[in-house]
Amino acid sequence: MPAKSRSIRRQWTVRSAAIVLLVLVLPAIVAAQAEGPQTKPQIVDLSLMVATDLPGPWPAGWPAYQFNHYERIGPLSPYNSDILVMDGNVGTQLDVPPHSIPLPESNLPNAGLVGRMFTDKVAAWQFGGEACVVDCRDLLDAAPNGTSPLVKKERVIAWEQKNRPLGPGDVVLFRSDYTDKYFRPFPAGRRFIALPLENKAPAWPDPDPACMEYLGGRKVLTLGTDSASMGPLPNLAEPTHIAGLKFGMVWTESATNLGSLPTTGAFYCMIGPKHADGFYSEGRAFAVVGDPLAKRLIESSRKKKVADLSVTLSTDLPVAWPGAGVGRHRQPYMKVPFIFAANLGVYHCTHMFDSNTGTHLVPPAYALPPEGFDKANYAPEVREWLKEYEAKFGRRGTSDVTVEKVPLAQTCGRARVVDVKRLVGSTDKKTWPASPEISAEVLREFEQRDGEFTAGDIVIFSSGHTDLHFKPSPEGSSCMADPLNGLSEGWPAPGPEAVVYLAGKGIRCVATDGPTLGGVDPKRALMTYWALGSKGMVGVEFLTEVGKLPKDAYFVFAPVKIRDAHGGPGRAIAFY
Repeated sequence: MPAKSRSIRRQWTVRSAAIVLLVLVLPAIVAAQAEGPQTKPQIVDLSLMVATDLPGPWPAGWPAYQFNHYERIGPLSPYNSDILVMDGNVGTQLDVPPHSIPLPESNLPNAGLVGRMFTDKVAAWQFGGEACVVDCRDLLDAAPNGTSPLVKKERVIAWEQKNRPLGPGDVVLFRSDYTDKYFRPFPAGRRFIALPLENKAPAWPDPDPACMEYLGGRKVLTLGTDSASMGPLPNLAEPTHIAGLKFGMVWTESATNLGSLPTTGAFYCMIGPKHADGFYSEGRAFAVVGDPLAKRLIESSRKKKVADLSVTLSTDLPVAWPGAGVGRHRQPYMKVPFIFAANLGVYHCTHMFDSNTGTHLVPPAYALPPEGFDKANYAPEVREWLKEYEAKFGRRGTSDVTVEKVPLAQTCGRARVVDVKRLVGSTDKKTWPASPEISAEVLREFEQRDGEFTAGDIVIFSSGHTDLHFKPSPEGSSCMADPLNGLSEGWPAPGPEAVVYLAGKGIRCVATDGPTLGGVDPKRALMTYWALGSKGMVGVEFLTEVGKLPKDAYFVFAPVKIRDAHGGPGRAIAFY
């Protein structure tokens, strides 16, 4: 073939390949641009700190928040734990319909079916959705003392005209930056709620009843505000509550840092401990900014594909550590009535409980002492256990990482559910109290079937223990008391070898549907917690129904942001 002909043929070949490439690739490029930029997702904390020197419960007659570090690492215990006296109006909080809507059978004004929608009855999908941030900063301090500037429905309508119509699956967030400016340690913290109530400072911006009616008509069922309450002062608090909650809304009060969110596109979520018959709850608000994760979570919420994995907190359920024998229990879960609400026909209640009650976070400082701790302060038996542990696993670490220092990104990620039901019944009755041990070999077998663990995964052990044994008393003794006292087999639990194996895979959070990750044998349990803490890992304990999760669901656990707490009460949910 002549050289000129060969050259022309090559040119046509190159041009044809370019055309084919454009036909195949250009649509994908256009589609990607249409979806917007893909950024690395970030989890943004939107919650206030809970501490005794910070504004806590409603100051007009509500019990004070109390924190008692009553169990300390030393000669009497190898663990740290705390007693919390906590009202549902502490810090960043969740309001649900019974806060203002009475039970339908009460025959009280405003009673309705949503009066049964307590914190333990709210469907998990309603806790989250797409954040739609309505800018109200111009209203901050724009009213006389003791009065709230009002967010009118016209502001929401203007937002829709500029952005898009609101509807189901949206979370409308009113941003005024009130908490950012005024949530401070006392005495400056009096400006947060007390001074507006005393008519000595302007109150927080808030929507009025007509605004709530408008949003209810748009079928928006989840709201939030960075004001101290969703109730405008001086006289529209209850009308605004009733106007919104009658639709079955839930909302966040006292969020913070809303300025870190885009106007739309972020995923927002607010979850808190699952108090039985709770009118409101302390909680943790956060957002996921950046696709594809934010988009995925928003879609799951809109399709109601969200599972609640938390046990209910109730005085008749086995939610607190009973200990073995007599006198080794921790603070029981208590519900304490304090003010009769005539409009609801019931009492407002606070709660007293151990920080490791129900579904909770185990931070490193739970079992690791602070730097400088003298191991001679352990009980003699524990000193022997430590000697054995360090000979095999290396030096036990120290830590000051309490609950508020654990980033939410560490307790959220792809769920890797390891089925360990085959271990149930594998111990010899003569060895009780004993738990079947989840070994590193069990984990390797899982990886061979389901793929290797990767950094960021949340490894969850599914034994079915809580599903089967979490019952009211007296049957509930089979959950913890009977196994601890050698009357039945304990729940499967990982040994320190399994923890070390997972740490080598980059895993930083391990969870279980057993009451604890440590199991019932005190020596093996302590070694497991030492290994977790020393590797910088955290645990989430006392889950339920994890065996129902589809493969690669996205797991979320968010504890209440309590300063210096050695356990973190909260709620676990999963998106699929």
